[in-house]
Amino acid sequence: MASPLDDTDHQILDALVSDGRMSMRTLAETLHISRANAYARVERLRTSGVIRGFRADVDPELSGLGTSAYVTLNVRQAAWRQIAQRLQALPGVVHIALVGGEFDVVLLVRARDNADLRRLVLDEIQGMDGVTSTRTLLVFEEPDTRRVSHLPV
Repeated sequence: MASPLDDTDHQILDALVSDGRMSMRTLAETLHISRANAYARVERLRTSGVIRGFRADVDPELSGLGTSAYVTLNVRQAAWRQIAQRLQALPGVVHIALVGGEFDVVLLVRARDNADLRRLVLDEIQGMDGVTSTRTLLVFEEPDTRRVSHLPV
């Protein structure tokens, strides 16, 4: 994005994260800006890639995915791009991050139950060429993060 985000842009992002179906009229009224300004800013945020899309926030447990885990991977560096492509294609892999530190990759995965998680980690992920080790951290509880602000601290 050519220009940095201002406070109004951050307020728009916070409002849309909280309710992605919010009308432009409601957004404008909430932020005390004109509807034309709201439309223009949202369009600028969308076309510049700051807003990547609008999607439903689905409760994993209520949708049948009762088990969640963070899985850390160590990989052969030369195989990273192929591993990333294969991970993106796996049902249940929600988030992938290449990181620095004691491991190379962190995944957030969701599964129906522990048996499904075991299959995903042991058969699918550990079976990938280039994955040298994994560690699985079960998620016991996830606080609602939709209210996390985008405003700089």
